Amino acid sequence: MMQYLITHFSDFQLACLGSFFLHESVFFLSGLPFICLERAGWLSKYKIQTKNNSTAAQEKCITRLLLYHFAVNLPVMILSYPVFRSMGMRSSLPLPSWKVISTQVIFYFILEDFVFYWGHRILHTKWLYKHVHSVHHEYATPFGLTSEYAHPAEILFLGFATIVGPAITGPHLITLWLWMVLRVLETVEAHCGYHFPWSLSNFLPIYGGADFHDYHHRLLLPSQATIHLLLLTWTGYLGLTRVIKVESAEEDWG
Repeated sequence: MMQYLITHFSDFQLACLGSFFLHESVFFLSGLPFICLERAGWLSKYKIQTKNNSTAAQEKCITRLLLYHFAVNLPVMILSYPVFRSMGMRSSLPLPSWKVISTQVIFYFILEDFVFYWGHRILHTKWLYKHVHSVHHEYATPFGLTSEYAHPAEILFLGFATIVGPAITGPHLITLWLWMVLRVLETVEAHCGYHFPWSLSNFLPIYGGADFHDYHHRLLLPSQATIHLLLLTWTGYLGLTRVIKVESAEEDWG
């Protein structure tokens, strides 16, 4: 498969257009089913909130996403290509070993979580929340596709958290694609609005998942919201994630 791609497409086409096509495919194919579930009322016993989004609200989200993806995401991918190339990114064979791939992806998750967490805290300061981050919180009842529904400035600001790891290490393109797929699936799951028996948070204690991110959106309180993000926060690595979740929930619900 990789041999065919590198034979018929240039590095630029694969890294920019190929990455964009992969992102769009994974994002919409993983996010659209949750709209279908909500509209049909299927698996409603696993839905975290009883409230549903209107069809108009869902369509608005999809329209804005397509606009932002083509007007912001794609140009960023194109403009960042020289940086990735200068840092050693390649698409040629042989492929890196799974040890190298897994080590890099784990590093990306840790670094991205650190940068995203503190960036998200900054976005919840009064001015930035009002003028930028409030766009993402228009949906108090999130669904999968709302994960990337945000102000263009926030897309650029927090998009940095996703690309900084690969930009530093200059990975093979296949590693970059794997990281992209996993990161998209993670953020869609965190915004899906459902908590299933097979949800990752049931098996990975340091992962907040849809339950707590849904709670974060439902509060709509910029002074408290960051404490409920908890995807893979540093407090989780210190064994404090569950304690903070319980204490903050008790505090907010009185």
